[in-house]
Amino acid sequence: MKRLVRRLLALVLAGSFGLTAFTTARIALDPALTPWREATAAEITAATDRMLLSEATPAKIEERVLTRLAESPRNWPALEAVKALADERGIPLAPDTAAAYDAALAEDSGMVKQAGDCAKCIWDITQCSLNTVLICRAPVDLTFVGDIAGVARAGTAYATGGDIDDIDLALSAVGLAATATILVSGGTSATVKAGAGAVKVARGLGRLSEGVTDMARTAVRTGVKWDALPAIRSTDDLAAALRWEAFAPLADTLTDIDRIRAATGTTDMLHLLPLIDNATDARRIANAAEALGPKLVGRAELLGKAKLLRATARFSGTAWAFLSGLGAALLSAAMLFVHGFQHWALRRLRRAVAE
Repeated sequence: MKRLVRRLLALVLAGSFGLTAFTTARIALDPALTPWREATAAEITAATDRMLLSEATPAKIEERVLTRLAESPRNWPALEAVKALADERGIPLAPDTAAAYDAALAEDSGMVKQAGDCAKCIWDITQCSLNTVLICRAPVDLTFVGDIAGVARAGTAYATGGDIDDIDLALSAVGLAATATILVSGGTSATVKAGAGAVKVARGLGRLSEGVTDMARTAVRTGVKWDALPAIRSTDDLAAALRWEAFAPLADTLTDIDRIRAATGTTDMLHLLPLIDNATDARRIANAAEALGPKLVGRAELLGKAKLLRATARFSGTAWAFLSGLGAALLSAAMLFVHGFQHWALRRLRRAVAE
């Protein structure tokens, strides 16, 4: 009977290790298999709500509001989102904090100050705030006019030996190609164009992450036929001057960025852009935006990037198969060890009694 038990345990152990090894090999050999899956909209909402139970405390909300109030220029999309989250959860601001909030809002929304801020923004985009950039800069920065100028500047710089702005060239080329519908990506030409224009604005505001700028530089480095660049006079010339497959990852990321804009609004999207370092971040934050809508900004302020992204992913069936196989293997090994130790201890005890 004991031998039968040991053999059964050994068989279960071998089967468990086999299942674990098989699942591991499948994950390693097939890039399509991943231990994670995209969370559904309902799962994202539920996960962030659970996280807020511990994160959205009166003290943290007060701290976040005071930190944002101390900035110059003040980030009103973030401030209003945190205030809305506090109201949603029935957490009133302390009287002093509420008074400071109201005074800052009255100061920044005054006609004279807004006119002065807009004038500075038109002259220099680095002087823009999230409150003024759409009113004062969007007519040029979010249209194809800026794309044509960007490609032309790069061609002239290359021909004359000047400095080329890789980021501006990448975004201008993608935006112009999307306008002419010669760039194929995961989104439509309209979403790619809108994403490219928004990222241009974000770059001028200093709100573009190093990860996205590196993606643009890589596209330019591997996708531009430099000799053909100065001769571009039409979209047909543009199509021949670029290797479009090199721009596809950037175009897909821009598509997800426009998904964020569509779900939350342009100003909120510009606020959220620093959180995006790669294509995965863009996709997951876009999923969160479509699940949470305008509520996303307040949750991002309180939870931070890491927790927000954690809410957008769940273990896949592949991961559960791997963990189940590994758990069964460890349990079987432990039981086999215990059974063997028990058998050894009983034999030693019998010998001791016999002596």
